[in-house]
Amino acid sequence: VPGLGVITALSVASSFDDASRFQRSSSAGAYLGLTPRRYESGETSRNGRISKQGSLMTRKHLYEAATTLLTRNLRFSTLKAWGLKLAKASGFKKARIAVARKMAVILHAMWKTNTPFRWSQEAAA
Repeated sequence: VPGLGVITALSVASSFDDASRFQRSSSAGAYLGLTPRRYESGETSRNGRISKQGSLMTRKHLYEAATTLLTRNLRFSTLKAWGLKLAKASGFKKARIAVARKMAVILHAMWKTNTPFRWSQEAAA
């Protein structure tokens, strides 16, 4: 995954322990606390900050990897394009968290299916 180093990959692998731990890869982001907290009471329903559950160090590593992906001049990927589009719409801090969560989901899916990262949709076709 672009922007991701060996330390971050090892941190994520040690946090997940086993690829079959989650049935769906989308649960990996929630396990690391990279999804918004929900406050629901009666008719009120709000999204808050991230839940900060799971490993603090792994969350920091993914956050730094997302920052690197979005700020440094790396090779083009659909993940980077999605993150920059999100940063333009909702702010850079929220985009970094969203990209970090998506990286966790992608890493889990890659690990579970034993496939390499696909840079863009054109390369996949």
